[in-house]
Amino acid sequence: MKNIPLIVTTEWLAERLDDPKLRIVDATVFMKFPDGGGPPNVESGRFSYGQGHIPGAVYADLVGELTDAASDLPFTVPARDAFVKKMTELGIGDDTYTVIYDQNALVDEPVAASYWASRLAWQLRYEGFEHIAILEGGLQKWQAEGRELSTESPGYPRANYTGHRRSEMLATKEDVRKAMDDEQTVLINSLSPEDFQAAHIPGSKNIFFGMHADTETKALYDEDKLRASFEKSGALDPSKKVITYCGGGIAATWNALMLNRLGQPNVAVYDGSMNEWTSDPSCPVIKGAD
Repeated sequence: MKNIPLIVTTEWLAERLDDPKLRIVDATVFMKFPDGGGPPNVESGRFSYGQGHIPGAVYADLVGELTDAASDLPFTVPARDAFVKKMTELGIGDDTYTVIYDQNALVDEPVAASYWASRLAWQLRYEGFEHIAILEGGLQKWQAEGRELSTESPGYPRANYTGHRRSEMLATKEDVRKAMDDEQTVLINSLSPEDFQAAHIPGSKNIFFGMHADTETKALYDEDKLRASFEKSGALDPSKKVITYCGGGIAATWNALMLNRLGQPNVAVYDGSMNEWTSDPSCPVIKGAD
């Protein structure tokens, strides 16, 4: 099977809806930050999926089924066997290709980013699955273009899977400790400038995940504009490794995807991100500018 793009357009997907090898996955999660501050409210998108989704799509539950329930941290990578079992049950495997979408990153926020879709895509690639793409603009762009929705819940045949975990795609806390003093590794904080100023890992550069797409159309900016966002950080240097992080390992996957799209293959995501880092008193934190 030929490789598919990391990011596909609505037109690309619409032309292939009848392909028996295509698997479409709705990975919507609703996250909203309370007006008074504090931790976000997180809700599965399963109910919304039932109200209308792209024809042929199945639902993947990042909140309830595709995270390690035993972890003290939210959205931790689950056990490999459990994840692979769930993905093959959804029909994703060796002889298929998969397009994942969501309904934008945050509820009632103007930023345009499909970081729930990129999180699931990253988990799949981490576990060795291939031919994985996300849909540019997600369900919002699909709907804005007047494209068809369905309320049917399809099922795909269980798939066969023979891939192997790509451990280099995940960074641990110890990897990040080493990276702070390693000129060959670029640390990218994916949060907003305000969150970055509040607290960040020493030596990291701030590239906000929400600056890569048009907030109105949800379409990604052209490659030159995307490249300009990363160039000053040194993250596009092919001789260097990049580690992206955020609050909980979700937005970091969106920046990792952008880097991959721009030709930087040496990218790992710090899964624990600031949730893990700030819970350990031995991990240094910078407030304000370095």
